[in-house]
Amino acid sequence: MSLQAFALILLAGLIHALWNIAAKKAGGDARFAFFTSLLMMLVWAPLGWWLGRSVVPLWGVREWGVVALSGLLHVLYYVVLLRGYRKADLTVVYPLARGTGPLLSSLTALLLLGERLTALGALGIAGVVGGVFLIAGGPALLRGGMGGGAAASPGSAQQRIRKGLVYGLLTGLFIASYTVVDGYAVKVMLLSPILLDYMGNLVRLVVLAPAALRRPGELRPLWASQWRYALLVASVSPVAYVLVLYAMQSAPLSLVAPAREVSMLFAALIGGHLLGEGDRLARIAGALLIAAGVAALALG
Repeated sequence: MSLQAFALILLAGLIHALWNIAAKKAGGDARFAFFTSLLMMLVWAPLGWWLGRSVVPLWGVREWGVVALSGLLHVLYYVVLLRGYRKADLTVVYPLARGTGPLLSSLTALLLLGERLTALGALGIAGVVGGVFLIAGGPALLRGGMGGGAAASPGSAQQRIRKGLVYGLLTGLFIASYTVVDGYAVKVMLLSPILLDYMGNLVRLVVLAPAALRRPGELRPLWASQWRYALLVASVSPVAYVLVLYAMQSAPLSLVAPAREVSMLFAALIGGHLLGEGDRLARIAGALLIAAGVAALALG
């Protein structure tokens, strides 16, 4: 992996952690996702028009099909992620989602896209996955996800861990799916990363509109309480993902996907402090393991 690609991923990781903390604090649902997409469309409209005015009219069924699929997968990812943040702690959902996603997308890239993985790269993936496992609770996470049964009350910490396990893994599945689709779009089809994300957001807006507008009377108070968080996410989240897409153009997907989990360093140090969640010692140990894994990926 080149130094430039690695630098892009580091910056994207910081931005990604910050907007996820904002989304967690918003406590929103599909309507918050709609607010985010609407503001994203407006904030980034000048750049989208400038880059797409001569390119988008030339797109055919293949290009629009990939954009539509990408947009749909991003909707599912975001809605499931927001629901997980309402039902469980960020320091459970976020590590599991970020750990499962790159693991699956890297395996897909290796098996289906013909990419090769060095021994150091394999150690890097193991370090990233092990680190997010520690941050999510380590062995206690598995005990919480598999045990307890009816003994756990709906509001108990054990119940929140189980819900975080389910939503984190499901979110990771969607992360892996859109990573592979978007990686194919920018690496094989050579679509502009910025246009892919912007036009995909228009798809997300259309998909989310029915759910958001179903009870219009509830939108005004929700907007009043959530618009600041939505504006922050809309302004910075595309930057984080476009940086990753540009990194994909010059580095193997099987390395870029897990290297993105450097965001866990920032989430552990910033989000854990702001939200007061989780075991601080395990979180720091997991963050250090992720740092080692990311360094191995950069060298590999």
